[in-house]
Amino acid sequence: MKVKKVHRYKVIGSMSGTSLDGVDFAYCKFTLKKGNWEFSIESAQTFPYPKEWRNKLANAHLLSGEALLELNSKYGKYIGQLCNQFIKQKKIKEIDLIASHGHTIFHQPKNKFTFQLGDGNAMHAKIGFPIVFDFRSLDLALGGEGAPLVPIGDKYLFSDFDICLNLGGIANLSMDVNGKRKAFDICFCNMLLNYLSMKAGKDFDKNGIMARKGTVNKLLLNSLQKIYNRNQKKKPSLSREGFETEFQTLLDNESISLNDRMRTACESIADEIAYSIPDSKKKMKLLATGGGSSNEFLIQLIENKLSSITKVIIPSRTIINFKEAMVFAFLGVLRLRGENNVLKSVTGSTHNSCSGVLIG
Repeated sequence: MKVKKVHRYKVIGSMSGTSLDGVDFAYCKFTLKKGNWEFSIESAQTFPYPKEWRNKLANAHLLSGEALLELNSKYGKYIGQLCNQFIKQKKIKEIDLIASHGHTIFHQPKNKFTFQLGDGNAMHAKIGFPIVFDFRSLDLALGGEGAPLVPIGDKYLFSDFDICLNLGGIANLSMDVNGKRKAFDICFCNMLLNYLSMKAGKDFDKNGIMARKGTVNKLLLNSLQKIYNRNQKKKPSLSREGFETEFQTLLDNESISLNDRMRTACESIADEIAYSIPDSKKKMKLLATGGGSSNEFLIQLIENKLSSITKVIIPSRTIINFKEAMVFAFLGVLRLRGENNVLKSVTGSTHNSCSGVLIG
């Protein structure tokens, strides 16, 4: 399909992460100048999930096929309603495209499937603007992991940084190696920390207060490390399935105090990140984003382990909270232009691809 290419785009990106915090919307402007992309986030907002939707999403993987299809349609309509609310509240007048990641329910690259809840047809019916969704399935069909996808945004929009680290539900990083973008999931981050926080009746451990009160449990730390060691060579994309089968039992060990489990979890995250970053003779610039970058204690641990090689930079709150939504808006722009938006050097697929289903 031939696409008329322009040099300016106004796009809304939508993202729901594994931590189930809510739905992020970012209204972004992208401009192509002399072969280089520039961006700005004009407006952004997170709509926290009400308890009903959080429960539905947390248990969606247990549904029958029929019930899951029904939820897929309802969730698409729900995202559409929230998007309309965002447009109205922010008084947005010009929109070229909506790019929606949806909410991941299944991600099993070995079995060649992934599923992000949120029917784009239902969204389009509610919003009326062109929609791009289902960004991961094509890459899996081409033999890739279907993740991570954000690194192409790192490459074109954050090229001033040597390493881009995302501390979301899952921690992942991306960087250029010999001219090629490389990226991979490192470890569970907010999924792990928030799971422990909920045991104390909290959504998250603000600034790492609970972790600061604890001490590292070496047996637990070694158990977490053994699981990650098995994956070091493969560097697979991590998922809810792996978290539930390999990590939850360890985190449920009540013979270890909750604060000690939290402290050990933070230590494990910092260790895995430090292990994943290559040695360098120069002082590398590392951009840290995602919800975990607001955890002062976790950032302190990471900086201590990387102090000899890396400068950790925390950007504005808007970039921290809405980088992923913005990057998926950018992936939508590339899809609209008919250009590659998924890199084989990142996902391991047979070739780069222009991914996403476009409606409207």
